[in-house]
Amino acid sequence: MALPTTARAPSARAVPSNVHRRRPARGPCRLRSVFETSTPTDDSDEDATLLFATLSDRLTATFKNLRGKGRLSEADIDATAREIRIALLEADVALPVVKEFVAAVKERARGVEVSQALNPAQQVVKIVNEELVEILGGETRRLRYAKTGPTVIMLAGLQGAGKTTLAAKLALWLKEQGKTPLLVACDLQRPNAVQQLQVNGEKVGVPVFAPEPGNGVGDPVSVAKASVEEAKRKLHDVVIVDTAGRLGVDAEMMAQAAGIRDAVQPDEVLFVVDAMIGQDALTTAQAFLDGVGYDGVVLTKLDGDARGGAALSIRHVTGRPVMFASSGEKMTDFDVFHPDRMASRILDMGDVLTLIEQAEKAFDQEEAMRAAEKLTGGDFTLDDFLAQMQQLKKLGSMSSILKMLPGMGQIRDQIENFDEREIDRIEAIIRSMTPAERANPKLIDGSRRARIAKGSGRSVSDVNGLVDRFFEARKMMMQMARGGGMPGMPGIPGMGGPGGGKRATAKQKAKKGKGKGARKSGNPAKAAQEAAAAKAKAAEAKPNPFGIGEDIDYEAAAENLQLPKDFSKFLK
Repeated sequence: MALPTTARAPSARAVPSNVHRRRPARGPCRLRSVFETSTPTDDSDEDATLLFATLSDRLTATFKNLRGKGRLSEADIDATAREIRIALLEADVALPVVKEFVAAVKERARGVEVSQALNPAQQVVKIVNEELVEILGGETRRLRYAKTGPTVIMLAGLQGAGKTTLAAKLALWLKEQGKTPLLVACDLQRPNAVQQLQVNGEKVGVPVFAPEPGNGVGDPVSVAKASVEEAKRKLHDVVIVDTAGRLGVDAEMMAQAAGIRDAVQPDEVLFVVDAMIGQDALTTAQAFLDGVGYDGVVLTKLDGDARGGAALSIRHVTGRPVMFASSGEKMTDFDVFHPDRMASRILDMGDVLTLIEQAEKAFDQEEAMRAAEKLTGGDFTLDDFLAQMQQLKKLGSMSSILKMLPGMGQIRDQIENFDEREIDRIEAIIRSMTPAERANPKLIDGSRRARIAKGSGRSVSDVNGLVDRFFEARKMMMQMARGGGMPGMPGIPGMGGPGGGKRATAKQKAKKGKGKGARKSGNPAKAAQEAAAAKAKAAEAKPNPFGIGEDIDYEAAAENLQLPKDFSKFLK
C-alpha cells in the first residue's frame, strides 16, 4: 500500500520586497500524513512566569496582617475586604465579579465559621480560596467524547489568539491520552495558515487534513465536512478543526464559523482567547457566545500576563468554564485547567498535585525509589545528585518547578533571577571528577579541586561552592526523606513527614526505646538474620516515591510553611 506523501518544505529563495507572492489556490482535499512519533522539543528555554503574580503578592501581604490575631473585629474584616477588592481590580478582574466575590467573602467572614475558629486568619484564607475556586469554575470540566464515530472539536476565536498553535498542543495532549487525533486546516484566508498547521502537526506527530493546491481558494465548510469522512475512513477518533479568525469581530467571520458548526455538528466548540488582552477578552467572549456559541474556553499566553483578570472573569461573565490553559511556547505547555489548583497558586499554596503528575510522567519510579533508599541510607553520591538533576530537567526549568511548591512567593525574586545555565555548569564540574571522587566527595582535596576546575572550565571557588552545597543539600534532603521535613511541610511525598509519617513515628519510638532491647545481637549469624528481617519489613512499608495515595493536607502545609534556614542560597 502506498504511503501518503508529506508536505514539501517551501523554497528558501529570497523574494524582493516589491514583489508580492501569489497565494496558491486550493482545490480538492487530501490527507497529509506525518509519521514522526518522537517527543516534540522546542528551542525556547523560557518558561511561564507565575500566573497572577501581582494578585498573589497583594493577597499574601493582606493575609500576613491577620496572622497572630485571636479574634477578627469588624474593622479587620472590612480592611481585609478592601485590600482584596483593590487586589482584584488591579489584576484587571471585571467589576461585577469583584463585587460579588468581596460580598461573599465578607458575608462568610462575619459568620460562625470565623468567629469560632481557633485560627481566624487561617479560616479567612480558606474562605478566599473556596470563593476563588468558585469564580474560576468550581469543578474541572472534562472533554465530552462522542459515543459513536469521531469526536469533533471546533476551535473558534480572534486572529492572533493562538488557535493554530493551540490545535497542535491539543492534538499532542489527546495523543498522550491514547487518542488518534486528526488536525484539520479550515483557515483558508490567512496566508501560510495551512502551512503553519502542517509544521505544527509534524512537530507533534499528528496528521493534518488540508486542501491540496489547485484552482480556487477553497470552501472551509466543505473542508470540514470532508475531514470528518476522512477521519472515519482512517479510523481517527478525534477531529480538531482550526477555523479562521479576524482582527476584530465581524459578521462574515461569525457566519463562516456558524456554517462550519452546522456542517460538522461538533461535540465541543472551544473558544480560544488571548489572556493578555484583558477586559477586551470578555467583550469578545460574549460576542462569540451570541454569534456562534461555544461549550468551553481555552486561555492562551498566560505566561505573558502577570495579572490574569480574564481568567477570573470569563467564566462568571459567559457562564462557560475554562477547560484548558496554554502557558508557554513549547507544545507541552498545555494542560487541563484545574480551578482548585489555580486558586492555590494565586494564594501561594503551590500546585503540588500538578508537580506530582508531571514527575510521574518524567521520572522512572524504580529510579526514584532507589534514590529515596540512598537518601535514607546516607549513601547519596554526586553521581546520584547528577542523575536527579537530569531527571529534574525533564520537568522543565528549575524556576518553574520551584514555583509549584508552597510558599515560594517568599523568595520569588531569587527564583525569577535564577540562572538556568547553572545546572549545566554543575554538570560540567561533576563530570570532570573521577568515579572515586563522585562516590566519595570527601576525597576532593585542594589539588583535586584545582584539577576539576581546570577540566570543567570553572574556577576553584565554583568547585568549592558545589561541594559545600552538595553536603548541605544532602543533609537537608536526608532530613526530609527520613521524616524530619520542613517545618510546616509533610516531608517529601511518600517518605513520611514531621511527626506524621510511619518512619518518623518509628524513629521517635526507637530513640525513646534505646536500651537493652534495641541492641544488636553479639552472635554474627543472629545479627545478620535480624538485619535481613528489618530490611524486609522496611521494604513492605516502602511508600510510593511520588506520594500518590497518601492523605497529605497540602493546603494546611502551605499555610504553615517555613522555609529551611539558608534555603535561598541554593538558588545563588
